[in-house]
Amino acid sequence: MNTRSTKGFTLVEIMIVVVIIGLLAAMAIPAFQKVRQASQDKAVLNNARQLSAASDQYYLEYGGSSVGSANLIGATNYVKALNTVAGESYPTQFTQGVTITISGVASLRTITYAP
Repeated sequence: MNTRSTKGFTLVEIMIVVVIIGLLAAMAIPAFQKVRQASQDKAVLNNARQLSAASDQYYLEYGGSSVGSANLIGATNYVKALNTVAGESYPTQFTQGVTITISGVASLRTITYAP
C-alpha cells in the first residue's frame, strides 16, 4: 500500500511566494529611499535655518556682519548642538544676508539656504 502525504508546500508554491516578495521589495525600496532623502534634506534645511537665525541674533547683539560658527554653536551659545544627519558639512563663517551652502549631504547633494 502506497500512501502519499499531502502536507507541506510544493517547490512551485514556495517559488511563487518568493517572487511576489521580491516584487513587493522592488517597489518599496525606491520609495523608502526617496522618503529618506527628503527627510535628510528637510533636516539639513532646518539646521541651516537655525544657524541663520543664530547669526542674525548675534549680529543684533554684538554688531558686525560676520560671525564664526564657534560663536554660534555650543552649550552656552545660540545653537546648543548641531546634529548632522547625512555627513554634511556646514560653513565655518556666516555673513549677514549671504546664502548658506551645505555640501556633502549624503556625499551626493549640495543644499543652499537663502536667509
